[in-house]
Amino acid sequence: MEVSELPAPGKLNLFLHVLGRRADGYHELQTVFRLIDRADRVRIGVRDDGELRFTGPFGEENLCLRAARALKQASGSPLGADIALEKLLPVGGGLGGGSSDAATVLLALNRLWSLELPRSRLLALGGELGADVPLFIYGRNALGEGIGERLTALSLPTAWYLVITPQVAVSTKEIFSFALTGQSKRLTIPPLFSGQGANDLEAVVVERYPEVAAQLAWLKHRCPQARMTGSGACLFAEFATQAEAAAVHAQLPSGMSGFVAQGLDRHPLYDWAD
Repeated sequence: MEVSELPAPGKLNLFLHVLGRRADGYHELQTVFRLIDRADRVRIGVRDDGELRFTGPFGEENLCLRAARALKQASGSPLGADIALEKLLPVGGGLGGGSSDAATVLLALNRLWSLELPRSRLLALGGELGADVPLFIYGRNALGEGIGERLTALSLPTAWYLVITPQVAVSTKEIFSFALTGQSKRLTIPPLFSGQGANDLEAVVVERYPEVAAQLAWLKHRCPQARMTGSGACLFAEFATQAEAAAVHAQLPSGMSGFVAQGLDRHPLYDWAD
């Protein structure tokens, strides 16, 4: 059985504004998503017996397996798959790892099962799995509105990022329950300027997670525009060159961890859907 090993890249929220609470209980957002080259790895092999088998964290509840089941049900494909996940993106970090894993499974199985479903159909399936899944199927840097599902492609300049990974998992649901609305106004995008906007969830996380607060203070001291991505806990600063990002990375004190990543223009599997 031929096995494909495929990337599931992370994302950063260059800013995240919580504009208001909707009637359905979700929050109205405005954000800019930036894809980065740091990625989980998903290995997929097609099975002829129709079974779906998964190896990796969270077992039956993993979004990879849920994505494969959703695609199989929607398409009626008689085929199955062996799916194995290697996590390189932190869980509960705001980098979209689980959502990206699910999107890679949808994109991959759509091709490996020869389904030829259009990107629009995969986007709809992804939206049923999680709010960030459509971004990775869309496959471009984007302005996200609504709950993040309304996407408008953005062309972003070349950039490198130092991403700090506090060893805490932040609950998105918990943080949004404390989110204050109306602090930020909707921005007119494009153009997007480096450091524009803010992350309206940052103050909520900093107040509740001292480790995040301390590491953000360290990073802001060196990079004043540093901020949190998503609902946390990961933090980032943007640089024009890899060397600049690496220089600050080299200063990380004992007890802090992180990595340097390059911003992507497109998802590595962008051409796997029409």
